[in-house]
Amino acid sequence: MTDRIVRPRRSFIFTPGLRPDMYPKALASGADIVCVELEDGIAPKDKAEARAKALALFKAPQANDGVERIVRINSMRERFGLEDVNAVLASTTPPPALMMPKVRTPDEVVMLDQLLSEAGHPTRLHVIIETNEGLEAAFEIAKCSTRIDAMFFGGVDMAAELRCQNTFESLFYARARVVHASAAAGLDVIDVPFLDLDDPEGMRIEAEKVRDLGFAGKGSVHPKQIAALNEVFTPSAQQVARARRIISEFEAADTGLVVIDGKLIEKPVLRDMYRIVAIADRTSA
Repeated sequence: MTDRIVRPRRSFIFTPGLRPDMYPKALASGADIVCVELEDGIAPKDKAEARAKALALFKAPQANDGVERIVRINSMRERFGLEDVNAVLASTTPPPALMMPKVRTPDEVVMLDQLLSEAGHPTRLHVIIETNEGLEAAFEIAKCSTRIDAMFFGGVDMAAELRCQNTFESLFYARARVVHASAAAGLDVIDVPFLDLDDPEGMRIEAEKVRDLGFAGKGSVHPKQIAALNEVFTPSAQQVARARRIISEFEAADTGLVVIDGKLIEKPVLRDMYRIVAIADRTSA
């Protein structure tokens, strides 16, 4: 496992590849991640046009605004996905990152990694776990490439695959398995968007549940959801102060454990403390 840059991934929003005029609005929405969509949100007849317009967005240098930019390609098991990959490989200004949907096996990721390396592209990868096969292979997928920065949980497709309701309770096992795999590889894990725009309280409740399960963030389907998501997934002032204190105590003690407020805290906790402080520093900046 390699040490990856810690960055906020509290919220993400899709913007359609067919509508490049919406890209600046998405970047200004407050989301930590903006994903240009080439997959489910684009009709087959429009795939080629969306691909060309999406890749054209990256011909100009991107602003250093802290927003993570991703393009969601089509599945590499489909013709449209292969065409997406070929276009990225041929580009001299590839997107900073690609999101891979419906990943079933590590082979898909390894192949794309190798192709990007051959092209000399530094493009990072994000993978969506939303199939039965992908869920079974989540651990192997998470560790198969050092290009991977995050795993996404695709709840809608996953519920259909498992033949269960799309609820937190019904998908608890699937979510927990993806969290476990992501944590084992040192990756962020990001949850599926909450689809009911008329239930902001329901969204907040679900966001808090997945946060407590280990998720770093959650998707949005509308900009009006982003502020609440950022709030839920931003460490509180108390959490940040505690993390800074634990780091300080460990660094001063230079041992494998310390006692703070009567509680024994061992060194593995440090990694999460550094992560909390790093996210707090970036979000406050």
